[in-house]
Amino acid sequence: MKLDDRIAIVTGAASGIGLATAQRLAEAGATVMLGDIDDARGEQAAADLRAAGLRADYAHCDVTSDASVAAFRDAALQRHGRVDIIANVAGWGKIQPFLENDDAFIAKVVELNFMGPLRIVRAFLPQMIERKQGKIVNVSSDAGRVGSLGETVYSGAKGGVIAFTKGLARETARHGITANCVCPGPTDTPLLQAVPEKHREAFQRAIPMKRFAKPSEIADAVVFFASGRSDYITGQVLSVSGGLSMVG
Repeated sequence: MKLDDRIAIVTGAASGIGLATAQRLAEAGATVMLGDIDDARGEQAAADLRAAGLRADYAHCDVTSDASVAAFRDAALQRHGRVDIIANVAGWGKIQPFLENDDAFIAKVVELNFMGPLRIVRAFLPQMIERKQGKIVNVSSDAGRVGSLGETVYSGAKGGVIAFTKGLARETARHGITANCVCPGPTDTPLLQAVPEKHREAFQRAIPMKRFAKPSEIADAVVFFASGRSDYITGQVLSVSGGLSMVG
């Protein structure tokens, strides 16, 4: 899958699935602008990609802030002139019973996982519509398809991303823009490592393939939706979960 001459942005790109996505997009030929709130790791990630002969740069992006997202958009358009691919990867969650979720926790989960992708798309979509082309890939979660014990608000926010993607696909198809959604199952990321060991073991036992996903395996699905091989696919949801979720 070749993405030569394509400009991509990736949120949450300093680590985990976001970093793997930035790397895979760059390896496919795209120029990638990484966005994250961790400037030190984001700058280092972009530098590492450049050291490998790939095209990448970095700018700060806090998806919970309208002003930060606007500044990220302005930086991307000033440096590269356009954006062809949006990869919304930034997200966060924590296992906690619903009745223990306080207002601050709920707000953080919703702002990062639902409002974040919405802000990014709203910021970049006008120039895509003007150019009559674009690829939008939102990373949700299988929690948003089937629910997840101890992640009730997270499941709701990720379910919102799925519905948002489908509505967006209907609105943007006439402009030559596709919008699709990748739903990871449990993936070997720093976020998963913060989950208590008993929960990780239960997740792994439930996965038919008996292992967690690699971040690069999620990134491969993102690259497919970002490439020309998915030009006639929009509004779709792809689970990458080792068979954990088999949704009809």
